[in-house]
Amino acid sequence: MVREKVAVSTRTLQWKCVESRIDSKRLFYGRFILSPLIKGQADTIGIAMRRALLGEIEGTCITRVKSEKASHEYSTIGGIQESIHEILMNLKEIVLRSNQYGTCDASICIKGPRHVTAQDIILPPHVQIVDNTQHIAWLTEPIDFFIGLKIERNRGYFNKADLHFDDGIYPIDALFMPVQNANHSIHSYGNEKQEILFLEIWTNGSLTPKEALHEAARILIDFFIPFFPYGRRKLIFSGCGTQNSPILPYLL
Repeated sequence: MVREKVAVSTRTLQWKCVESRIDSKRLFYGRFILSPLIKGQADTIGIAMRRALLGEIEGTCITRVKSEKASHEYSTIGGIQESIHEILMNLKEIVLRSNQYGTCDASICIKGPRHVTAQDIILPPHVQIVDNTQHIAWLTEPIDFFIGLKIERNRGYFNKADLHFDDGIYPIDALFMPVQNANHSIHSYGNEKQEILFLEIWTNGSLTPKEALHEAARILIDFFIPFFPYGRRKLIFSGCGTQNSPILPYLL
């Protein structure tokens, strides 16, 4: 087994980015360490951070589609290669970035024949598309293609089976989870009395792993602030282009 050498903080509790990469437009990776920790603390923090990363961070998704030309979800429209169901599945894969809460409207309004991709979506200024090349549909004939979209920021999972909509409105199962995966591991040192927490984060590109780490920490801190209304000090974060910038508050 090859042991990895990393520089750890010996006095100040500190997050540090030790690896960061972009595998694709929709797959970002980051690896972080937190040290120094007393034996047992790393697992406590690691479990809480992983759950916050996977379950508490909000994301932005397309949740509804409106099309007056389709009679039902599994119908087809002349001049469009895909069925309505296939178009809904393609729209489900669109990754969006937004910091605004609530819902907003978007649309696609173009004329065939042509390839319809994510870049054809007309969006509000505060919503961005992570990957403009994502496929939506093929228009094989000179037809007008218009659909209305509902965009929502939320967290967790939205199950379309739980709601009923009027004819012509088709809900989409939405996964409001920008963090695709998170793992933690623990390395002991100092005669097994001290620990280093390693935390790996994969995101869909709507936010970076560093942003996800910051948001997960903020969420956990907010849970406990009502119990400790007194002093605070700053927790240091370094690496990934940041040199010892205090961004994560830590309660005394």
